[in-house]
Amino acid sequence: MSIYALKPRFQDLLRPLVRRLAAAGVTANQVTLVAAVLSVAVGLLLAARSEQSSLFLLLPLLLFARMAFNAIDGMLAREFGQKSALGAYLNELCDVVSDAFLYLPFAFLPHFSPAWVGAVIVLAVISEMAGTVAVMTGASRRYDGPMGKSDRAFVFGALGLGVGLGLAPAGWLGWIFPALALLISVTIVNRVRKGLAELKPR
Repeated sequence: MSIYALKPRFQDLLRPLVRRLAAAGVTANQVTLVAAVLSVAVGLLLAARSEQSSLFLLLPLLLFARMAFNAIDGMLAREFGQKSALGAYLNELCDVVSDAFLYLPFAFLPHFSPAWVGAVIVLAVISEMAGTVAVMTGASRRYDGPMGKSDRAFVFGALGLGVGLGLAPAGWLGWIFPALALLISVTIVNRVRKGLAELKPR
């Protein structure tokens, strides 16, 4: 199970806005790049000012906005004839870069191990690679959980909210990133296994 399963309903809510953006000449690649630039900028800001915990309230807002941007660029590409090879590259590369910059600030907070934050960043990249490599083998792009991109956005948004409001109990903070690393590792295995299973009947 993954929050990604809710994406069709989210897209239905955004469809009227997508139609207006397409009519205004906005392209899928522009949306992808704007989301990446905002993510990198906020990530650098939080890393540079990590002592100002209230700034972490930006994280849930931006992660929700990124989910919307990701849905919008995909709908523009599929439903308005904007698919392109460049767009495919931008979509995958901008996602992993954006995630890395948004996860990085937690390495500068007390109670979090920089090594575990780094491990989560690396594993998140590998999990997205596992999803895209499936396409190279002839399977579909894999979005299996339990800790896919949308699930990570929810977790980090909640974590940013807790840090920003000072609600996160210090006693268990140290276990969050090891737990995330484990769940992302399971996600990698699931994506490889299900990608291979998809090829067996052929």
